[in-house]
Amino acid sequence: MSSLIAALGPFGDAIEFIFKERESQAGTVRVGGLGEIWELTWTHLKLSLVATAIATAIAAPLGIWLGHIGRYQVLATSTSNIGRAVPALGLIVFFIAFLGVGFVNVAVALILLAIPPIITNSYVGIRGVDRETVDAARGNGLTERQIATRVELPLAFPTIMSGIRISLVSVIATATVAPLANVDTLGRPIISPNVYGTAGQLAACIV
Repeated sequence: MSSLIAALGPFGDAIEFIFKERESQAGTVRVGGLGEIWELTWTHLKLSLVATAIATAIAAPLGIWLGHIGRYQVLATSTSNIGRAVPALGLIVFFIAFLGVGFVNVAVALILLAIPPIITNSYVGIRGVDRETVDAARGNGLTERQIATRVELPLAFPTIMSGIRISLVSVIATATVAPLANVDTLGRPIISPNVYGTAGQLAACIV
């Protein structure tokens, strides 16, 4: 086994880091091993899923409503560009002044990052539903709410889910900088090479 790890070079060292503790680069603490990697992974996933779930609960209904009434197209479609223009790290630093460091700070920043793609895709998905289908539903006596939930939403669902997927991927990637706000995610080994070394950085990337 040790010969296989050695043959893999830096990647083998990274894999060993995932499963086995070792001295830190400074030699003052023990790092690595399944225990620490699992804890970092769980925090990373929890932060990402919570932020994306809250963003979905806020943005999807708003995008669906805007798409249903057919108004504020510029607002709905331009929010995605606004989200890409605002740096997540800048949001985290900004919220430190109001919320301090910690989970809530990073979660709020990630929620704001996740909202724009969901609003845009929800709006586009609803507006993409064939108008004749909507008119037929309206002619059959369905209320506006029933049209939105029974006709438009099922047909727009793939597009809406695509927006949620885009947001989730973006949030997972951005959660890497969470350790700057004292939230230990898989970004901790990446931004702390003086403690975790190259093996720790590669291990975090692999996971």
